[in-house]
Amino acid sequence: MSAAGRAAQLKLSHVLLEKTDHLSDTIFKYQKGKHVMATPSQLVLRSDMDFDAGKREEILETWDAQTQACGVNVRYNAEPVKIEGEEGNFTITLKNGDKLLAETIVMAIGTQGNPNLMRCPGGDNKMVQYQLDDPGEYYDEHITVIGSGDAGIENALGLAADAAQNNIVTILNRSAEFARAKKANVKLLMEAGEQGKVIIRNETTPAEVRDGELVLETRDGQETIKCDRIIARMGSAPPRKFVEECGIEFTSEEREAYPKLTPAFESTKKGIYVIGALAGYPLIKHCMNQGYDVIEFINGNKELKPADEPILEKKFAELPGNRSVEEWLEFFRQKVTILNDLSPLQMREFMLDSEPRAYRKGATIFERNDPGSSLFTIAQGSVLVEVDPNDKSKVIPIEEGSIFGEVGLISGRRRGATIRAAEDMIAIEVSRTAALKLQASVPAAKRAITRISTERQLLQMFGSGLTKESIAEVVETSEIMNVRAGEPIINEGDDGNDIYVIRVGSMVVEKEIGGKPVFLSYLPAGSYVGEMTLIAGGLRTATVKAAIKSEVIKIQGDAFKKVLDAHPDLLRRAKTDMAARQGINAFVEAKKDSFSGVVDMYSGVANFLVENGIGEATDVLLIDENLCVGCDNCEKACADSHEGLSRLDREAGRTYAHLHVPTSCRHCEHPHCMSDCPPDAIHRGPDGEVFIDDTCIGCGNCQRYCPYGVIRMDKVPPEKPSIFSWLFFGFGPGPGEPDKKWVDENSDPAAEKAKKAIKCDMCAGINGGPACVRACPTGAAIRVAPEEFLTVAKLEREDV
Repeated sequence: MSAAGRAAQLKLSHVLLEKTDHLSDTIFKYQKGKHVMATPSQLVLRSDMDFDAGKREEILETWDAQTQACGVNVRYNAEPVKIEGEEGNFTITLKNGDKLLAETIVMAIGTQGNPNLMRCPGGDNKMVQYQLDDPGEYYDEHITVIGSGDAGIENALGLAADAAQNNIVTILNRSAEFARAKKANVKLLMEAGEQGKVIIRNETTPAEVRDGELVLETRDGQETIKCDRIIARMGSAPPRKFVEECGIEFTSEEREAYPKLTPAFESTKKGIYVIGALAGYPLIKHCMNQGYDVIEFINGNKELKPADEPILEKKFAELPGNRSVEEWLEFFRQKVTILNDLSPLQMREFMLDSEPRAYRKGATIFERNDPGSSLFTIAQGSVLVEVDPNDKSKVIPIEEGSIFGEVGLISGRRRGATIRAAEDMIAIEVSRTAALKLQASVPAAKRAITRISTERQLLQMFGSGLTKESIAEVVETSEIMNVRAGEPIINEGDDGNDIYVIRVGSMVVEKEIGGKPVFLSYLPAGSYVGEMTLIAGGLRTATVKAAIKSEVIKIQGDAFKKVLDAHPDLLRRAKTDMAARQGINAFVEAKKDSFSGVVDMYSGVANFLVENGIGEATDVLLIDENLCVGCDNCEKACADSHEGLSRLDREAGRTYAHLHVPTSCRHCEHPHCMSDCPPDAIHRGPDGEVFIDDTCIGCGNCQRYCPYGVIRMDKVPPEKPSIFSWLFFGFGPGPGEPDKKWVDENSDPAAEKAKKAIKCDMCAGINGGPACVRACPTGAAIRVAPEEFLTVAKLEREDV
């Protein structure tokens, strides 16, 4: 439409083909009353048609009027089914059989007509629909929206907007973050979730559709919910068959790939230009600007620069070298491996969200233990990684074209090493949001990041003089597997010699004794398993299954065996690990008749802890209720160590036998609370503690994302008199968190304090360790890493 408007203004012969009886079918299909955003806000609109944020109906009405006023030649109900010929002499065949002749063609057909379909069992159920026209049509239904992009979020909000409709609306997001959606939409969704209007389920996918039900795959296993209707908004892909039949090549064989285009939007088929969502630019303002630009290019305007040119010029201004924006974009695309498959248009959008940086030789990019979750790509030069904080001469190089900082991106942990420039270099710092969006929209980029992170994880884990070259076959033949909670990766008694590295999540190891599964041990992220049959042969001796939704690297046993044979140090280490596991097996077998009751109790306790979130914890507070006297010294000490606000609730939580899990942060391996913190205020400390810094704005996102209820929103109370003032003179409320009455009486009404997120920080920086543990008079409270506590080997050490 924007292209046709520009052609009309330039008095060029043209025709706008619409396959329906109205303009802008994509916008027309938006749900009724939808608020349409005009993003990116920093981008100037360049079009003969007006566009600003507003209601769907108002925007369509404006375009109808302006299209008519501009004299645009529109032909409705005209769907092209074939394009033949060459530049200057194309024949377009319509669905009704009519044929049109054209010198050039601007293809702006979008991708909405080719939605991604549900692939799970029952995906073809009549409950499933891929379009929502009017949210007001549905009453008294359990409706599930599948999709974490803008369309899915807007559908969910529309269905839940009117409480009188009495709909129960759930939205499923397969990841922990809404990486593809606009920040404004995510904020509205979070608010709706807080108000109870929408049920937000992260890290959840559909497993099966049944009449009136939807089976979900969650991080904790399968769950069935009531469901009357499914709105599937899982994105779409270009109509590849039609486009390729026109003679247009794509950037790769991936289903989500886009056509190859020049900076002037011309495809590999001379005379056919591609703009909009089909070009990889789905935002309306971008599309309208491209419509204007492409007609100017076709009309011979060689001086016109894209509307985002000034923004990118400013970004590149500080870089060495006299390159144009177009040259810089191509330079980065060619040099950086993860960007190789991006089109020029995708590169422009990517760079709008990223920061190019130049570093002199020896400059420090970041320090060990610095907070940070951005990803860095090396376009020119190289860096050195300081592997020993006490010896800066011990370094590992990372070469041009590669990436670093992926650990912070994947896990949210602080920087694991200091990295400095080995020579003058140029890099791109990619924000976490931009990196997640890149991986979600460009499969090749995700594969490249996964491959590099896998390679580095294996090198770091196994060490023993290994190099990239020595594990090349292992990496190439490895496979990333997503494992459901409770799903086994190894079954006792099975054949097989593959090795499994736990990348995300955790595993539990069980062995069948007397017809019952006995819990042997817990394996956190960073562990590996499966080496016993590879080294010693035979069948699998235990079952290994996911404690929570996990991700593992499956390494082909034969490829890893070659590495073991070539590296004696690694083989010795593997045999040592194997001996430890064999020792546990032997201990259980030898004692199974004499302590079966104790083992049963231990297995029950271990499974209870895993069910209560210990499977993703790195540090957990446990209370032995046989020793606990209910004095609440733990809570009081916590409050007095943290500005008068306790980070734990002793009485809350669940109990099994004598073991109680109070409400206190577990410092998860992959913290849910980090997934959407606008000011990036949540970090992981050098000792693994997850903490919230002073930049918290009190939005409450972390509280909503935490599945364990360990984060509270509260104001810091007035400072209390000292313990001696209370003890000797009765001043103040005494030890622990002050009550509301005292806080109200002693607060300055003129100095209103905002609520902020409050959670356990493991008493980082306080001598002596966690205050809750130090204050317990009976030793009932302990903080432990699950892998140290959850092992049957403890029974052997305790002489059971």
